[in-house]
Amino acid sequence: MLFMAQTTRRYTVSNDLAVDLGTGNTLVHVRGKGVVVNEPSVVAVNRADRSVSAVGLEAKRMLGRTTGDVGAVYPLRGGVIADVDLAEAMLRGFLRRAVPWRRRYARPRVVVAVPSNITELERRAVRSSADAAGAREVYMVAEPIAAAVGAGIDVTVPVGTMIVDVGGGTTDVAVISLGGIVSDGSIRVGGQTMDRTIAVYIRRCHNLLIGEPTAESVKIEMASAYPEEDLRTMAVRGRDLVSGIPRATVVSSEEISRAIQEPILAIVAAVVRTLEGTPPELAADIVDHGIILTGGGAMIRGLDRLISERSGVPVRVVDDPLTTVVRGTAIILEHLERNRDLLRV
Repeated sequence: MLFMAQTTRRYTVSNDLAVDLGTGNTLVHVRGKGVVVNEPSVVAVNRADRSVSAVGLEAKRMLGRTTGDVGAVYPLRGGVIADVDLAEAMLRGFLRRAVPWRRRYARPRVVVAVPSNITELERRAVRSSADAAGAREVYMVAEPIAAAVGAGIDVTVPVGTMIVDVGGGTTDVAVISLGGIVSDGSIRVGGQTMDRTIAVYIRRCHNLLIGEPTAESVKIEMASAYPEEDLRTMAVRGRDLVSGIPRATVVSSEEISRAIQEPILAIVAAVVRTLEGTPPELAADIVDHGIILTGGGAMIRGLDRLISERSGVPVRVVDDPLTTVVRGTAIILEHLERNRDLLRV
């Protein structure tokens, strides 16, 4: 009998998972272990038979470097799944890295953070991907709510909190009170939009063709949302559009900051519009407590200062903004029964 009891217990262990399924990066948090996967949302796929040869960082290293038979692609666009089959394969790979599939593990419960303006079709695609990846139960939570929880905010109280989550494919702007989203100004503009505008600018102004990874590096090193006194420069390498041969050019922080002004101003405008649609009492709470800025885009220099200047409200960047959403999702999962009102089933 003792052997039977031990065997039963051994085969019913479950590692529940919190997932931030982002356009640029996917993070997986395992209950009791923390964030165990933080990799680019990229899949390397064979164009002939659509078989997947790599996911995550290994696949991203192939961007712009693959043969004609293999392509490295993002299965998510604008924060939602664009290719269900590739998203399933990618999510399956990430989940199995997080929890190696062994018979002693029960299939995990999974909570996925999704954009607040996700459609029903996109919701079904997320659920289908998680089911196919091996989830026992699948729940979804709006990213702004997960971000607020991850920032240490009690979202269930009748106090207004504004979250601005600047991700890879979307910027979620939301005012939260009593566990729900009162006002929402989400737009499909994010870090990858800035990467594309930088690549277009360098192509147009320097006659140099660069890839997405290079554009992202330029953004991280040089971009600023607010004018800076110190001018910085960086050498950028790519292919000359006239001669067709590789060459380098030098770009300044001033011109890169100018190149990303359109998406930056779109984010600021979304914040202002959301504030304008916020009920007066909640707006007063936001003035008192400030705006919380999170997501990878929160690391753009001066973005918090620009939003504060244009909105007239203090802005606070959370600690470790890249993991705020997945940490909040993990907290919701930890107390799943108590937090069911926050979930989208």
